[in-house]
Amino acid sequence: MKTGNKTSSADFILLGLLSRTNVHMFPMAMILLAFIAALSGNGLLILVIQVDSSLNTPMYFFLCQLAFMDICQTLIIVPKMLADFLTPGNPISPVGCGTQIFLMLTMGVSECLLLAVMSYDRYIAICNPLQYPILVTRNICFLLSAGVWMAALVNAFFHTVFTLSLPYCGSKEIDHFFCEVPALLKLSCSDTSRYEAMVFVSSIVLLLIPSSIILVSYACILSRVLRMKSTRQQKALATCSSHLTVVGMFYGAAIFMSLRPSSYHFPEQDKIVALFYTIVTPVLNPLIYSLRNRDVLRALKKLIGIFRVFQQN
Repeated sequence: MKTGNKTSSADFILLGLLSRTNVHMFPMAMILLAFIAALSGNGLLILVIQVDSSLNTPMYFFLCQLAFMDICQTLIIVPKMLADFLTPGNPISPVGCGTQIFLMLTMGVSECLLLAVMSYDRYIAICNPLQYPILVTRNICFLLSAGVWMAALVNAFFHTVFTLSLPYCGSKEIDHFFCEVPALLKLSCSDTSRYEAMVFVSSIVLLLIPSSIILVSYACILSRVLRMKSTRQQKALATCSSHLTVVGMFYGAAIFMSLRPSSYHFPEQDKIVALFYTIVTPVLNPLIYSLRNRDVLRALKKLIGIFRVFQQN
């Protein structure tokens, strides 16, 4: 028991992003800037979508949820991460660790499934535009969204309960900047092979199946787009390339992280990959969806114009 910072023997110790170096100021400043950029960029994207009535379509309904997920992911990870930069080796209680696991898995899985739903939305909009108002109604959007969140919550609850129920009888030092399932499995003194097999199966269901759906959807979209007229073709290609960029970044990191046995997880490598999908992707998502989307840019310019008129008055 440590008395200085009230560390309980049951607490875990997060070693942080740079556990083997004392150079913290530059990476800390970069993480802080990324944190501000992610919150402001995604927050602005949500504001633009909510304010501009022309963006009240299924595509932007799902995009608004994607931005919300990115904000939540950033808030779950970065504040604690920045605290660890100032005082490395900060303790985190089992409840706090479980909360991080539950929330991160909820946001991560929901984003995986939401990207598949967004690909379905684009497939119907481009390949079956006449049936789009029938196949993608407001009620269907809400049902798809509810299904995404429900599946993510159930999956996160299962993994959180099972991970925290494992015995940890050795070191409590987690060589990571947040509580993640593979990092905790390395600390358990019990046989986790069966659970790792279940993690592998759930990763296939929640990663490979949705990514396959996305690839098939965009293959159909691409074949249709190439037969369009030049003006519509450019707009469709811009929208789809934005989606595929996000999918490639997020799914690539998630698949690399989830579909490897625990024996192939190395702390430094895992931290770099986790940094990518917890911080880099939330920063890039609003840039990709705004700079590559004429409708969002137009709505943003309109919003800026309203603010200028308000300031002048």
